Amino acid sequence: MIAYVTVGADDIALAKRFYSAFLPALGYGLEEGPEGLSYALPVEPDQSPLLPDFYVKPTFDGRPASAGNGTMIAFEAGNQAQVRELHSAALAAGGSDEGQPGFRDAYGPHFYVGYLRDPQGNKIALFSSNPNEPGRDG
Repeated sequence: MIAYVTVGADDIALAKRFYSAFLPALGYGLEEGPEGLSYALPVEPDQSPLLPDFYVKPTFDGRPASAGNGTMIAFEAGNQAQVRELHSAALAAGGSDEGQPGFRDAYGPHFYVGYLRDPQGNKIALFSSNPNEPGRDG
């Protein structure tokens, strides 16, 4: 099980604007500290943490942050409309488009996805695979 994912950022304020445009709508809370941003799903009393957490931090070695070639982080939305809304909100918050929301022939008939780059260049996917919504072929 993946416990957490960390991406580097040179401009934490810009990263906060981008990630806060969609992560709270997916249930993530934000804690800020001198080491960066920590997004986590809420934990009820007597409940184990819901994983993974998502961190945005300055680099540990002090060199400029860079996006991994071939690296992508996917966040699951509740439905296709939410994918469209959050993709749009993330673009307005400083992201760049890597693929408008929609179905992709290479994936299952209910996999609806939009792709973005955060301000640092990290690739992000927002997807829904809700079987109760119309699929690619329907």
